[in-house]
Amino acid sequence: MKTKEPTRPITIFTPSFADEDNTNAQNLTVKEIVARLSPEQFRVVMISEGKPDPRIAVRKNTRLLPYYKHGNAAQLLIRSLAFRPDVYFYPRFGLLDQAVFALRRNLRLRTAVVTHVVSVMTNSAEESLVARSIVEGDAVFANSAHVAETVHQRFGVRAGTIYNGIDRRFFFPGNDPASTQNSRQLTVLYAGSFRPWKRVELVIELAVRWPNAQFRLAGRGETEDCCRTLCRKFNCRNVSFLGHLPLVELGEEMRRAHVFLFPSIVEGHPQVLGQAAACGLPAIAMNAYHPEYVLHGETGFLAESDAELARHLDVLLGDSAVRRSMASAAVRHSQTFDWDRVAEQWAGVFQEVVAQRQKD
Repeated sequence: MKTKEPTRPITIFTPSFADEDNTNAQNLTVKEIVARLSPEQFRVVMISEGKPDPRIAVRKNTRLLPYYKHGNAAQLLIRSLAFRPDVYFYPRFGLLDQAVFALRRNLRLRTAVVTHVVSVMTNSAEESLVARSIVEGDAVFANSAHVAETVHQRFGVRAGTIYNGIDRRFFFPGNDPASTQNSRQLTVLYAGSFRPWKRVELVIELAVRWPNAQFRLAGRGETEDCCRTLCRKFNCRNVSFLGHLPLVELGEEMRRAHVFLFPSIVEGHPQVLGQAAACGLPAIAMNAYHPEYVLHGETGFLAESDAELARHLDVLLGDSAVRRSMASAAVRHSQTFDWDRVAEQWAGVFQEVVAQRQKD
């Protein structure tokens, strides 16, 4: 009687960084997934430039490829192919990704491509490598229902939806969340990059309307100098620039704040809104990209205009009872976004695409 041969682990290569201090949203997502995948079922190959996330560093059946200053696309391609990956996860739209797609088409590379779309699809996306990763992907998923809808509208591809979870190591409610307190000075927090579509200038304009509240801005970027100039113009003494914060410090800031203000108008499904909810921090965001981390009128507000954004801020800063109610509801809602459950979903996707490739 023949004994059944043991199943070979599925090998996944992802062009994502395992570095502990890399807080890029896509890299954060991949690290959380990889940290939870069974090493008996999945061998993972990633990139590392510095000190890796400790969970990934000790994960069995994991290989970290060093990142060099020059020639990375060719070196990473050669070294990753040596592992004969079954899955290429999370294409990044660079030279390495172009090479993988070319090998699949021209040399019949049998590696399955699993695409995760994290941005709303616009007209410009149709001419970029993101279009190729969607059209040629073996499995395509979006990080929100709205992003999935835009994928279908632009490309005719029905993407599934797998949400990102929330890292409970850093984002959790305090014993007495600031958002529920009346005694402390009111604090409004913004966290994100300083880019034109993030509209951090609007946060400063609202700080002018609320001189007795503190406005704290976490992040860096190209519009930071403009924002600092605006503060000097309006003589804003209630605005603090915090720079880029490690996740542990961002969580602390969220637990000290009363309101999270996020006026960005171009997003996919920003994890920072889920992080705020997990800390018991009511959020105000724009409804342009339909973020599901915020339940309008329950855990915060979704504004249709800048005037609405300002009115919602007035409500939350002026009514402690509303803040308390929304803080509790936000924590409850955040439990929906669980990384363990998310990782199980991705594991199922990887197993399904590999099984399908073997049939083809």
